[in-house]
Amino acid sequence: MEQRRIEGFIYLAGFGASIPLSNWMIGHVGVVCPDNGPCLLPVGPGLLAPSGVLVVGIAFVLRDLVQRRLGKGWTLLAIALGALLSAVLAPPPLVVASSAAFAISELADFAVYTPLQRRGLVLAVLASSLVGLVVDSLLFLQLAFGGLDFLAGQVVGKAWMVLLSLPLVSWLRRRDERLGIQPA
Repeated sequence: MEQRRIEGFIYLAGFGASIPLSNWMIGHVGVVCPDNGPCLLPVGPGLLAPSGVLVVGIAFVLRDLVQRRLGKGWTLLAIALGALLSAVLAPPPLVVASSAAFAISELADFAVYTPLQRRGLVLAVLASSLVGLVVDSLLFLQLAFGGLDFLAGQVVGKAWMVLLSLPLVSWLRRRDERLGIQPA
């Protein structure tokens, strides 16, 4: 029980740290950083995405792991505080887009992950993260820029991070079974 909670708070800290890191990356990390737009990174052949999407992809996985370790209550609190933190840290023109997209996409992730988690952790993380990242991308781009110019890049960039995390999620599931750690 104690190990589960400690790991849960580590995932919670990572989830919380993903918000300022994502906001910082958008303005500072990229192969192209235009004056009036986000810094962009290549995420696939001919696809560029705002650099923060890489961290956002990991945030969906961390949110799922917070729920697995600490339960629904802590997870909903983390989403609420994350939306507030996102609003505080986002550049002024992006406050509404950032906080609304964060809150709604994380709740979509929560809605998909919760019923699937008992059937299989990897499936639940994959399905819920994919739903969350699509909702996040659609909502953020529409609210922030009034269009979907970076949609393909955003979805691909976030999906890469989710897919790269699945071996770790699978290992955690197997380790939990071996150690007898039950989900919250």
